[in-house]
Amino acid sequence: MIPTAIPAPEHSEWVLFETSGFSLSIKFYAIAIVIGIIIAYAVTERRYVVKGATRDVTLSIALWAVIFGIIGGRLYHVITDYQLYFGPGRDPWRVFDLRGGGLGIWGAVALGGVGAWIGCRRNGVRLLPFADALAPGLLIAQAIGRLGNYFNQELFGGPTSLPWGLEVDGAHRPAGFPPDQLFHPTFLYESLWCLGGAVVLLLLEKRFHLVAGQLFAAYVIVYTLGRVWIENLRIDPAHLVAGLRLNVWTSLLVLLGGIIALVILRRAYLRDSSRDHVWLRARPEPETEGIDTSQNNDAAAGAAVAVHEKMETAGIASKNDSATAAKESE
Repeated sequence: MIPTAIPAPEHSEWVLFETSGFSLSIKFYAIAIVIGIIIAYAVTERRYVVKGATRDVTLSIALWAVIFGIIGGRLYHVITDYQLYFGPGRDPWRVFDLRGGGLGIWGAVALGGVGAWIGCRRNGVRLLPFADALAPGLLIAQAIGRLGNYFNQELFGGPTSLPWGLEVDGAHRPAGFPPDQLFHPTFLYESLWCLGGAVVLLLLEKRFHLVAGQLFAAYVIVYTLGRVWIENLRIDPAHLVAGLRLNVWTSLLVLLGGIIALVILRRAYLRDSSRDHVWLRARPEPETEGIDTSQNNDAAAGAAVAVHEKMETAGIASKNDSATAAKESE
């Protein structure tokens, strides 16, 4: 073992219960994903409530986004790495086994966005303000989720002699490398990049007047800039297009889309500034929502008439008293 290296994990799962012939365990990868989701939700809720939403609405949208996001992430992974599940000697049922990892970020963001849109429509709020509230927390979640790749000993980079190189055990080490070979810990690079990106987003939000959707567009730009160079360090099998990994091309296209979105969103705001509002329409007052106030309104109107009549009577009496006093003074 090299003292300056990142050691290979001793275990990839936490054994909760074990007896002869039966054991119950949970993958550290799954724990990392769940912790990331919880923290992302906590950050998003705090930010979204400040914008004018409610906690109930935030939770409702988050449930839609998380469910769709997990499905989308898995679909993207299976589609881009189908050879792992289909073909001679492969078990297609492993498609439904998430314990060993296999969630593609772009599928998660794309289908998660569809889920968030459904949640927003059902709750009468706009999607873009929610996306802006989500952006920093999403990067934090990705940073935590990447730690799961460490425990699975997957998605690491090429060989390196750097002191923070990653040790990989024999079961996961690519063929042709000696036992003491270190590899780039790309999971750590991306994790640190995402944490730094979250800080950048918060600074951008504080420094500039961003319109609805621009912070999420900035998230797309920040993340893809890191993903392009980190992806090129990886040596796991991948589909190549014109000599570049498929995920690199995907990141470049999404990066371009994020830049275009920054401009389009600003122009759209200049045409309609209401796009910044959280709610699609004015929120009803909670104390009157769903309550028949017609009787109260009638009573209030009657009271107003009575007061008006009394004021008129008092005015007439005052005039008569003034006239009488004038005659007596003569």
